[in-house]
Amino acid sequence: MTVMYGERLTGQAALDTLMEAVERLAAAHDELGVAAVVRTAARRLTGADGISVVLRRGDRVHYVDEDAIGPLWKGQSFPMEVCISGWAIMNRQTVVISDISGDPRIPLAAYQSTFVKSLIMAPVGMPDPMAAIGAYWAAKRRPTDEEAHALETIARAASVALENVRLRRELEDLRARQGV
Repeated sequence: MTVMYGERLTGQAALDTLMEAVERLAAAHDELGVAAVVRTAARRLTGADGISVVLRRGDRVHYVDEDAIGPLWKGQSFPMEVCISGWAIMNRQTVVISDISGDPRIPLAAYQSTFVKSLIMAPVGMPDPMAAIGAYWAAKRRPTDEEAHALETIARAASVALENVRLRRELEDLRARQGV
C-alpha cells in the first residue's frame, strides 16, 4: 500500500500497518532493520512529511535513518543536551511542537536547511530510553493526539525490538566466547 506524504492511515488500514510493523520488528536482527520498519510504519501512521530514527550513543544521539520529503540529519550525531531528540530521551517524554521557531528547546540553526516547521518526538524504551522517533511536518500545525499516540505506539514496539536485538547480540557474543 502506497501512502502519500501528509496522508495518515486510519481505521483498519492503520491497524493492519501496525500489525505488519510489529511482525516485521519481531524478525529484525539489527538496529538498522528496526529503523527501516519504524520509519515506514511511523510515516504511514502519522502522515508526517518526515520521520527520523535516532539512537542514543552514550551522551550523544545518532540519526541513523529517515524517510522524508527533504534531507534531515541522517548519519549525523549531536550532543543530547542540544537537540530535541536528546531532550525527549533525557526527560523520558514525548514532545509535541506546533511551531519550532517558538520553542526554546529547538536549535533553530540545525533546522534552517530543513523543511521542518512542526514535530513530535517520542522516546523509545522506558524507563531508560535508548532511542527516539521524530515525526516532522513542513507546515506549522498542531500535531494531533492521534498522531502522537501512533508514534508512541510504534516507539513501544521498537523498544521491544531493540531489546531483542541487544539480547541476540549478547547471545552471539556468549556463543563466540564459548566456541559454539
